[in-house]
Amino acid sequence: MMEKSDILALGGPKEVTLGVMGGGQLGRMFAHAAQQMGFFTAVLDPDANSPAGRISHHHIQTEYTDPAGLARLAEVSAAITTEFENVPAQALQQLAHTRPVAPSGAAVAIAQDRAAEKAHFVKCGVPCAPYAVIETAQQLAAVDANLLPGILKTARMGYDGKGQVRVKTPAELAAAWADLGGVSCVLEKMLPLALECSVIVARASDGSCVNLPVQRNLHRDGILVVTEVYEGNLPPALVERAVAAAKSIAKGVQYVGVLCVEFFVLDESHPASAGLGGLVVNEMAPRPHNSGHYSMDACDVSQFDLQVRTLAGLPLVQPRQHSPAIMLNLLGDIWPNEGRDGGVPDWAAVLALPGTHLHLYGKLDAKKGRKMGHLNITGATVAQVRATALEAARILGIAAF
Repeated sequence: MMEKSDILALGGPKEVTLGVMGGGQLGRMFAHAAQQMGFFTAVLDPDANSPAGRISHHHIQTEYTDPAGLARLAEVSAAITTEFENVPAQALQQLAHTRPVAPSGAAVAIAQDRAAEKAHFVKCGVPCAPYAVIETAQQLAAVDANLLPGILKTARMGYDGKGQVRVKTPAELAAAWADLGGVSCVLEKMLPLALECSVIVARASDGSCVNLPVQRNLHRDGILVVTEVYEGNLPPALVERAVAAAKSIAKGVQYVGVLCVEFFVLDESHPASAGLGGLVVNEMAPRPHNSGHYSMDACDVSQFDLQVRTLAGLPLVQPRQHSPAIMLNLLGDIWPNEGRDGGVPDWAAVLALPGTHLHLYGKLDAKKGRKMGHLNITGATVAQVRATALEAARILGIAAF
């Protein structure tokens, strides 16, 4: 993505800056990875206290569509990425007129619209849950009854369980669509799930593609709580299929960057799973992902290292996981009184446990459901890692898993 002369300037007298749209925790961890490799970083984010903005060399404090802010980001950056999928795609497309941008605005636009996303999955030959697009009253009336019970999801701006309503009958479906404002939605048939998993791939501009090990995930209330990654966490045949599907999805849009693809693993003993092959794709995120945070301490190349490499045009190598790992998502719920009295979790007790790696995001306010950090647990054996993770969860007030 960059000129060879720029790459050779790493660690030398010439400043090479990588830019990122968004100042959240993913941008912060990207910036740390880039800085470790000798890059300068620039962040465009409207929040003066954004986690990434506070640790970057340049913080351009403007809205994401501000022409002057975008021009300034392009001026200081050799190449630009994004850290969240709801960054305006047109802003990425504008930046691409003068600078390499990865992922592209076109790829991000697909991930921003569930209807377009599902159409892309189908085009790539990757099975997803049976669904229907609902944009008009006529489409609502024509919904196949076999899609119920189902989950009605807004086509745009939904994440962490937001913009989703479970419906069992046509009447409930109509009421839910009205409550969502009659916006464009996707109705997905509710399937019997055995578990959830995700695959993170990194694809370069030359088409080379590598992947992290497949992650087994546990969600509660639509938010990721635990990720477990170790040999045998999932059947080998399923792992192979999930990786192949994720790479197909990336190739289908000529993706450049880090991409996370989330899957449902079905309970094949249930009749509703018939004909779906046991594995269906849920959604994709055009960026590093919460479920890949374990790679910072359990792999020789993290998802953020891969993001830097794809953006800078540096060689990709297949990551190697050197330790079994469990990641605990740290939400604002575990802060005493949500931090209002200055209280914090008992970090000393957590860090006294072997193999614990604490990552806090520098957010000033702890709120219910807000991602404040994560805890990676590594060890020599799966049994050791699970025992430590369960004890850490007990100390932090996270329900056992």
